[in-house]
Amino acid sequence: MSAERILCRLDDISDGDSRGFPAAAGAFTGLFAVRRGDAVFVYVNSCPHIGVPLDPAPDRFLDARKSVIVCSTHGARFRIEDGLCISGPCYGECLEAVPARIDAAGQVLVPADAGR
Repeated sequence: MSAERILCRLDDISDGDSRGFPAAAGAFTGLFAVRRGDAVFVYVNSCPHIGVPLDPAPDRFLDARKSVIVCSTHGARFRIEDGLCISGPCYGECLEAVPARIDAAGQVLVPADAGR
């Protein structure tokens, strides 16, 4: 098994909401997570269109209905479950997904090198 790091506890993200995380030591790009019940979807915080961070303000990655991820720069919209762009300048491209798992203690774990 490859090295992992703790991103947060699942309970640190409200169900149906999102949270951003700064780049880890030595990493280039931060990550963000979206919680749906007991599932969490983690992505690199970089729009595939031009590489800008998605959030206009801390922890704001979702539209008002909290149904899709939105890029604040050009309004691209991405499905939460797989990061696929469903509208906007990068239509058909995907956010960079980060494998995540929730351990028995409720911690969200990601690869140690995620975001590099």
